[in-house]
Amino acid sequence: MLRSNVAQKTPLGQKAQAFMDKGELVPDGLILDMMRERLSQADAKAGWILDGFPRNVSQASFLDALLEEMAQVYDRVVNLEVPDQVLVARMLSRGLKEGRKDDNEETIRRRLEVYRQQTAPLIDFYSERQQLVSVNGNLSMELVTAQLKQVIGSCDAGTGAVE
Repeated sequence: MLRSNVAQKTPLGQKAQAFMDKGELVPDGLILDMMRERLSQADAKAGWILDGFPRNVSQASFLDALLEEMAQVYDRVVNLEVPDQVLVARMLSRGLKEGRKDDNEETIRRRLEVYRQQTAPLIDFYSERQQLVSVNGNLSMELVTAQLKQVIGSCDAGTGAVE
């Protein structure tokens, strides 16, 4: 959603680009404005999946408030469980295949630290609400896909899932 807004040079994308050009994180408020706009579109009425958002408890709280304002709900939050060593190996491989300079071991390990500090608390946040579904992401792509389809298929029509 962020990349799409930036690529299409929407007003929200241009604001986000200004932060990104300075090497800063795009503020939560701007991300939520994008979220509000996207979830208001007709194709989101039948349901939606968010990938990579929210990234922290603050964003999750903002998302809850936004969805309440929009009279929308979500059924599940999916957590893909993969051991760190497997993640590092996968990202290093991706970096080699795609020529991504930011997929080096030092950067990847730093991302994992940031994940532990900022994103991992979401596991407790959603577990306490009994909305968390964990999926073993350390299986074959086919088995993980089958598990995800099962989780998504069990959501009520017209509601969302957060991954």
